[in-house]
Amino acid sequence: MAILYLTTNEAVAEACKAFAESPFICVDTEFHRETTYYPELALIQIADDKQTVCIDPLVVTDLQPMLDLFADTRITKVLHACGQDMEIFHNEFGALPAPVFDTQVAAALIGHGEQVGYAALVKSFLDIDVDKTQTRTDWMKRPLNEKQVEYAGNDVLYLAQLYPMMLHQLEAQGRLSWLDEDFAALSENQTYIVDSDNIWRKAKGFQRLNGQQLAILQGLARWRETTAQQLNKPRRRILPDDALIDIARQKLRDSKQILALRSLNKSRLSPQHGEALADCVEQGLLLPKEQWPKLPKKHKISANGDALIDALSAVLKLQAAQHKINHACIATRKQLEALVAGERDLPLLSGWRKTHAGQACLDFIEGRSSLNTDSGKLNSKHL
Repeated sequence: MAILYLTTNEAVAEACKAFAESPFICVDTEFHRETTYYPELALIQIADDKQTVCIDPLVVTDLQPMLDLFADTRITKVLHACGQDMEIFHNEFGALPAPVFDTQVAAALIGHGEQVGYAALVKSFLDIDVDKTQTRTDWMKRPLNEKQVEYAGNDVLYLAQLYPMMLHQLEAQGRLSWLDEDFAALSENQTYIVDSDNIWRKAKGFQRLNGQQLAILQGLARWRETTAQQLNKPRRRILPDDALIDIARQKLRDSKQILALRSLNKSRLSPQHGEALADCVEQGLLLPKEQWPKLPKKHKISANGDALIDALSAVLKLQAAQHKINHACIATRKQLEALVAGERDLPLLSGWRKTHAGQACLDFIEGRSSLNTDSGKLNSKHL
């Protein structure tokens, strides 16, 4: 199948008119993000079982036919590991494709490992080795050559071939509906809105701070995020994590002291930026204690608790084996630790994970089931 490179409004409208007759379309993007906060959209690839196209958003001025296609709820939009693609659509267009089918998410339910890569999935289903020679391509540079267009188009060309196979397996096993909640969340704009109040948790080394220092860090990180968005620069180019931690730890209220920090490295902060950071520190110092952010809970596991987690892990593995799912796709040991510690707001206790494994773990913890052996075989038994 030829891969078409579309550079005119008329060509995009014609291709989208044809796609509108298909029950599904496969979607991918190429973008540049190394020097910007927001990813710069460079190419949009779409395919079904009849055609594959690469749309150039740098020259096409009317993408409305494509957006109408994305909004058509009769058509399933198939993507692989769609987080960054959906973030781009959210930022660029303020709207998300729906309904969505993510092949990486779905792969976990048909025997593949956690977060399986696109190339591995293509190899498994189609026995094709995906070309990786264009991985480092600058997709913003024009003109694109034939090899680049082919590479980009193949990302959706192969997706259009393996999607029906995955769909058939999920339907045959009665598991397609298991993914409804997961896929619905992928098409919610809220999923891709940055939580500036909690972005401090992404600063490396925040665990070394406590109390009022965390209140200061929260304000500093919020300022950095807002500034990065306004200037469209990566957050760590505005201010390195080390500098955030140093300012918060030392509670520096003097802008000159802040700007003199060695941890600022090559950050080009103006005196006005220094004043803004000093103001963040002042606000953190004035914040009432009851409003200070708190570190994520650390679960102190006793010997008995550790044994309970081991037993819980056995329950989880039994459930996973019953459904022929990799247990790591259902829950991590850290989640089991949190469960034992009393936390209930966990992925394990929502959607298909709760129905087919999480509830069994809860039953075991709360004494409604037990583990036993029969002829050397481990079993979980309801009491």
